[in-house]
Amino acid sequence: MAENAYPPGAELPPKGFSRRQILSAGSSLLIISLLPRAAEAATILAVRTWPADEYTRVTLELDAELKAENFTLEHPDRLVVDIQGVSMDSTIKQLVSEVKPNDPYIASIRVAQNRPHVVRLVFDLKQPVAPQIFTLKPVGNYKYRLVLDLYPKVAHDPLMALTKDNTDNDPLAAVLEQLARNSPDQAPIPTVRGQEMPRTARRRGPLPPMEEPPDGGPNRPLLIALDPGHGGEDPGATGRRGTHEKNVVLLIGHHLKKLIDAQPNMRAYLTRDKDYFVPLYVRVQKARRVKADLFVSIHADAWIKPSARGSSVFALSQHGATSSAARWMANRENDADLIGGVDLANHNRQIAKVLLDLSTSAQITDSIRVGTRILDEISKVNRLHSRQVNRAGFAVLKAPDIPSILVETAFISNPQEELLLLNPKRRAEIAAAMLDGIKDYFASNPALARRA
Repeated sequence: MAENAYPPGAELPPKGFSRRQILSAGSSLLIISLLPRAAEAATILAVRTWPADEYTRVTLELDAELKAENFTLEHPDRLVVDIQGVSMDSTIKQLVSEVKPNDPYIASIRVAQNRPHVVRLVFDLKQPVAPQIFTLKPVGNYKYRLVLDLYPKVAHDPLMALTKDNTDNDPLAAVLEQLARNSPDQAPIPTVRGQEMPRTARRRGPLPPMEEPPDGGPNRPLLIALDPGHGGEDPGATGRRGTHEKNVVLLIGHHLKKLIDAQPNMRAYLTRDKDYFVPLYVRVQKARRVKADLFVSIHADAWIKPSARGSSVFALSQHGATSSAARWMANRENDADLIGGVDLANHNRQIAKVLLDLSTSAQITDSIRVGTRILDEISKVNRLHSRQVNRAGFAVLKAPDIPSILVETAFISNPQEELLLLNPKRRAEIAAAMLDGIKDYFASNPALARRA
């Protein structure tokens, strides 16, 4: 082998070695150098729990996709989960302290290194569960996630939620008050065309009396399904102050529920009443299960520019969006399942597709009518982003027999409107305006779900 085949200063190979032998030895060294990295345990980045009456979700966020095996034990009830490819560290130990005292399913969690690169989680349970365990690939701000959903063996009936008493103790409201720092009551109220908005909505006098159910119809009050968007792993949009959409819309939903429940011949049902994730088609299923007469999804979205502001209302479109902005918002909302985390392998996709493809022109027509009434009332308490009901392919609006609208209460990405959403009085005004629009609609339109 000629010496000039090597760059100046390079160490020459020993005599008697061919080029093929040298390359083969170099490849072996490269493989050996990579082996320790492949054997390294994955890193657990965060652990989170989301307790709710319907189910409790436990999430482990990691920097690599992992496998897990699980089994249940009785007397007492336990769930055992073996996570492969990880080692004990301070982050996973935090899972022990993440258990909430009011968790309806988990009493405590024990964590230990079961064998090399296998961590065992033992969930001491308060009741028997039907676990669903799956992994999610990176999306949004999340890396790989191992999701453990603990469902009751006997599923809860959403009709039971209608019998629950309201409570005035809402810790979420206190969190948002603290987040606002300076008192929202003393902060300047966002203006419309340079004029300060009144702190109470301008009412146009008493509305016509509510139409009674027709003879022979079901003897029950009008039922309004309220759907606070996002929740749990899915925070929705986030304002500059760190305000999460999922929190403010839940507060508005609770307030609107109280207003509706105080009306004669009206009741409200929340698709989620706490901070947990509900898949889009499950929200639709819930509304249909309780035979709702109206479905109102509540949001506070963001835009790519912080100058965007104002309230808007959306109905479903079967043939494309009314604007590029409406299409962008629909796509963003429809991605909620990816962020919140849905185990598609455990659901019949065909059933979900049929459910979300049954919308009728009658439903859409009634949705536009009620949306127009609500826009009318909201215009009295906040600037409108659009004065007409926009339309786009929102998955959550596809109940075939229920008028369904999505209300963007304000742009949380706008600093002034984020402050508005942090103000309890302004949230109350928005809820009151939505109630007036709902009452106005039902005063002159029979409930679609009762037509037969």
